[in-house]
Parts: sequence; C-alpha cells; structure tokens
Amino acid sequence: MTSGPPAAETLRALGERYFATQHTYDPYNATLLGLTEFDHLAGDPSREASSAAAAEFAAIGAELERLPVDGLSDDERVDARVLAVLTRGAGGDAEHSLWAANASAKGYVSRQGLVFQAVPAMTVGDADGADRYLSRLAGIGAFLTALGDRYAEEAGVGRVPTALGVHHAIEHLTGHLASAPADDALLAPAVASGDAALLDRAGALVRNRIHPAMAALAERLRAELLPVARPDDRVGIGEVPGGAEGYLAAVARHTTTDLTPDEIHEIGLDTLEELRPRWAELGRRLFGTEELPEIAERLRSDPALRFTSGGEILAAAGAALARAQAVQDEWFLPRALPGCAIEAIPPADAGHSAMGWYQPPADDGSRPGVYHLLATEPHERHRYEYEALTFHESVPGHHLQLATAQQLDLPRYRRHLDVEACSFNEGWGLYSERLAEEMGLYSDDLALLGMLSFSALRACRLVIDTGVHSRGWTRQQSVEFMYAHTATTRDHVASEVDRYICWPGQALAYRIGQREILRLRAEASAALGERFDPRAFHEVVLGSGAVPLAVLAENVTRWTTDQLIPVNEEASAWT
Repeated sequence: MTSGPPAAETLRALGERYFATQHTYDPYNATLLGLTEFDHLAGDPSREASSAAAAEFAAIGAELERLPVDGLSDDERVDARVLAVLTRGAGGDAEHSLWAANASAKGYVSRQGLVFQAVPAMTVGDADGADRYLSRLAGIGAFLTALGDRYAEEAGVGRVPTALGVHHAIEHLTGHLASAPADDALLAPAVASGDAALLDRAGALVRNRIHPAMAALAERLRAELLPVARPDDRVGIGEVPGGAEGYLAAVARHTTTDLTPDEIHEIGLDTLEELRPRWAELGRRLFGTEELPEIAERLRSDPALRFTSGGEILAAAGAALARAQAVQDEWFLPRALPGCAIEAIPPADAGHSAMGWYQPPADDGSRPGVYHLLATEPHERHRYEYEALTFHESVPGHHLQLATAQQLDLPRYRRHLDVEACSFNEGWGLYSERLAEEMGLYSDDLALLGMLSFSALRACRLVIDTGVHSRGWTRQQSVEFMYAHTATTRDHVASEVDRYICWPGQALAYRIGQREILRLRAEASAALGERFDPRAFHEVVLGSGAVPLAVLAENVTRWTTDQLIPVNEEASAWT
C-alpha cells in the first residue's frame, strides 16, 4: 500500500481549488484584483451556483481540517490557517448570499454594479485578451436576466430587498442606458485598444444583447420588487429569513474575529469618546471652539472649504499622493512598485459610489493601480476630506499594500485578496490615514480635521452597521447618529448609511482592523523601546500579505520576540 500525497502538495492543491472556485463564482472581483484568466466569464448569479460554490468551499474546508500539519513548514502552516479562514468566509458568503436579498447598486456587493466596475478595468492588449473581453460581453445579457430571476426567487421566499436598494439599482441601470455610446463604460476596453473592428463587435453586443437585458432588469426591479420592498424603517438584514444568521457569518468574515455585534457596537461608542479630546484641540486652534456641533457647522457651511472644479479635486489628490511617494522609502522598505493612476469615477456611477476606491495593478503589468475618485459636483465636495481619503486609497494605504502583496512569494490565493481579507486590508487603509500624520503629510490643521472626521465616520460604522442589522435601527436613526458625530455632509452621511444597509458587515472591517494594528504596534514599541523601528514593523505587517488578524498578531509577536533575543543573550552573558 502506498502512502498519500505529502501534506504540502495537498495544501497547494486545496489552495488552487479555492482559487478557482472563488473566482469562477465571482469573476468580476477577480478582474478587479488584477487577474485576467477569469475575464472570459460573465458569471452565474443563480441559487444553484451559490449552493455549488458553498458545497465546494465546505469540502475544501473539511479536507483542510484533516491535513496533517506536522508535515508542513512554518510558512505552509500559515498558508493553511489563512486558507481555512478564506474558505470558511467564502463558504458562508455563498451559503447566505445576503446580496441576493439586498438588491442595490453599491460597490462590491451589487452583482450588476460589479459588471460596470470590472469590465472597464479589462485589458485587451492581444488576441487572447480581445477574445476574453468579447466572450464576457456575449454573456452579460444572460447574466443580467438570471440576476432578475434570482432576485424574484429570493423575494418569493420572503427575502425581499430594501426599497432604497431597488431604487439605487434602477437609477444605476437607467443611468448607464442613457450614456452616449462614446461614454459607455462597457466599451472602454475596446476604445482603449484602438482596434476599430473590435469596437464594432463589442458595440453590437452591447446594443443588441446587454442594453435590452439592462432595460428588462430595470423594469423587473420596478414592477416586481419595488412594490414588495422593505421600507426605510425595516432595512436591517435581520428582517429577512435567515438574515440574522447570515449577518453573524458576515461579521466573522469581514472582521476575521469572534467579536459579537454587541461587542463591536460598544467598541464604536468607546472610539467616538476617545476622539473627543482631539476634536477639542483642533477646533480650538482653528475656530476658537471645542464643541463638535460648532466645529462641524463651520466645516460644512463655509463655501471657501469646497472645491470649484473636478480638475481641482484630481489635482489635490495628485499632490497628496506625490508628497507620500516622496517620503515613502523613509517608512517602508524600498520596492519597485507599479504606478498609481488617479481617475475620476464616471458620472453614471457617481450617484451611488463611495468617494473613492482602489483597483490593484493588473497581474500581467498591462495597467497600473488606479485610485478611482469622485469628482462630480465639485461645489458639494469638501477640501478637508480628500487628503485623508487619498492616503487611505493610494500611499501609504491600499496601493502600497496591495501592490506589495502582488510581489510577495506567496501562493496566489494569498497574493490577490481584497474584500476576502477585509479587516487586514481596510484596517491598513485606516491605519494609513493616521500614519500619514506621523509622516508629516497633511498640509494643515484643516486637513487633520478631515482625518479626524473620517476616523469618527469609521467608528460610527461599528455603531450603525450593528445597530441596523442586529438591533433594528431605522435608516433615519442611522443618518442622524452619523451626522451628529462627524463633520461630513448630510448627503455623504446618507450615502454611507445606504452602503451599510446594502452590504451587511463590511463596514466593520476598517476600525476593527486598524485597532488591532495599532495595538500590536504599541505592544512592540513598548517591548523594544528605542530599538523599535517603524519601517521594520511595517515590513512585518505587510510582508506576509493580507492575513486574518489572529495570524497578524502571531507574526508581530514572533518578530518582537526575535528582536529581543540578542538583548537577553547579552544580558545573560554579564550575569
């Protein structure tokens, strides 16, 4: 009788199974992660596809539990732990499919929204790329039809969406249908290629297959789902069958912790209290008042604090990024990273978009990282918010972190992670906003107030997300809470709250992840004293890619202990 395959070989095979299953089930996110091998897929939003993915993830997880860890190296054991967390999270996401009971146009959670984010990010630099692009376009019409079927099927068993989410989805679809052909986001790859024949073929697919399906989905949302949709006083996912269990799974996935919604709610409230002295300090220096309502009113009402053009917004972001890149090597080990472009979010997507979001470089080098920035309606955009946003999304935030991860010698299921490792990625982004102050990147106290408002906003997310989905908060209750505790505008507050409603659990990742990074840094600094080097600490945090927070804690603790060994040995030599 022969023995089975070595544990390391089994682990590699399980990792590849996870990678293929995850990105076949969600091929648009694969494109946004910089992968091209799934670009030919239009996706399958059916319940059968979700069930099949959940079953495969469960099977992978079961095999991982049986894997003999004694046969693995230390690095491979980390790989196995990360893969177990990824598989469990992806399995819960597919099993509960909260997105299917929460139709919307918000970011990664909206299946139709992903189409309009991912297709423009595709590259068609060669014949294979063109074939993948045309194959995806050919399937998008059927994908949108199946998406309507899925929404109707969910509603039929009581899993009805929110009215606000349905309205957003309709507006998003009709907005894209109204775009001029030259501005159609789905044709962007063909336009960029300069290939007239490819543009003709793509244009025919968009006109003849995709646009009719978009119009039909919009009408179906309007006629079938809007009349039964949940009103604004019942927006929590706990209002639908299975929603409470699905929310607990989403909390675990997005935070990679075992924190309960109640515990997270209290962390949010405590954080808001911790921020009060800084509000008072900056408010006193700038406006002669320590009261948050007065500080917020000054920030919101002064027209001089708003932009005058979209170009001015892009220029401000570009200047902030340039300052960060100029001192980057003083805080991080030098690496030859791809560039970070800054692009305005298209008007058709702007209505329901976050203020900014980041797209990693293509794995094949065909495009740089891209910081997508909201630059419409500049007179409504406040100058003090955009520096912190830029540091979060570009350098030292997501661009530095995700582009670095792509270069690490890791299994590819670990190199390409975004929403799959939310607490690490978004925790790093929020940590970067605070680190930027330490790096001397903020231009003045006003920009620091913007950073502080964003910190308060992330604390509010803990309170509101858990409040809505675990405690039955209404939309209006959530809006008023955030408006009272930040300096951002009422329109931005409403957009943020709608995002939490449509994407349960994701908003918890930011503060929970940042809190752990700050805790680990404080412990390492206290242990090492003058020997603590922020650059070395950042290398430890980023040098293993995105990992669950428990794995991050082990990595930092091990590094700290290793730094102390020479000191202890020297001390023992003198005793």
